[in-house]
Amino acid sequence: MFEGKRGLITGVFNKQSIAWAIAERIMQNGGVCGFSYMPDKPDDERKKNLNRIQKLTDGLENVAFLQPMDATKDDQIEAVMDTCKEKFGQLDFVLHSIAYAPPEDLKGSTIDTSREGFKMAMEISAYSLLAISKAAQPLLKEGSTILTLTYFGGEKAVPGYNIMGVCKAALDSIVKYLAFDLGADGVRVNALSAGPIQTVSGRGAGVDEMLGLYEGVAPLGRNVTHDETGKSGAFLLSEMSSGITGEILHLDSGYNMMGSPGRLLDRFRKQ
Repeated sequence: MFEGKRGLITGVFNKQSIAWAIAERIMQNGGVCGFSYMPDKPDDERKKNLNRIQKLTDGLENVAFLQPMDATKDDQIEAVMDTCKEKFGQLDFVLHSIAYAPPEDLKGSTIDTSREGFKMAMEISAYSLLAISKAAQPLLKEGSTILTLTYFGGEKAVPGYNIMGVCKAALDSIVKYLAFDLGADGVRVNALSAGPIQTVSGRGAGVDEMLGLYEGVAPLGRNVTHDETGKSGAFLLSEMSSGITGEILHLDSGYNMMGSPGRLLDRFRKQ
């Protein structure tokens, strides 16, 4: 499915990252990936971010490079694209998996979000997709695909998701406008909206409380798995989804389409 395909994966933090599940599936199917990661702080002698990605990719033949990239720095984004051009020539796929909000703003009520916290969260979580797509544009060709990761909290108010939901709403809109801008060149842009998953960012957004809710409400009566996120993400980045662009694919066991609390309501009635 990805034989001869080469692309950039951003935002892998550890083995539980959705971006890693997608990258694994791509590499298992013949694709070659270059990885960017958040730069380590200058005084961090342990190089924690670099070591994490090295442990994941060590010994894998389909890894082209590992390179630090701060998504708020245009020169670092351009440096990664220079490496992509050197290693790949062109990009068949780009996975955007970058999001952040200051903990004090994420944990507080949305109305209490600070001005600086809002700007930081929006720049990293939403604008970074525009910045990376613009920098990648010269390397994209007909059939290339961009995928970002979103969440239902950008469509509906999800208590606890707060300012990140506002950022995801912006991200969802950016997907549609990018799909229009790049569609004339045959480039597709989509988003994967997964249900709650045990990841670093998920735990920061209160995923533990959401897992039981999704289990009770979703028509399938369960949560989704890392493996399913890998398969769905790879599908959207592959030629198998060649007619799909500007879409938000919900991978949540059907939770998003429920208009009432479903199974939970049935349980209450039986009590």
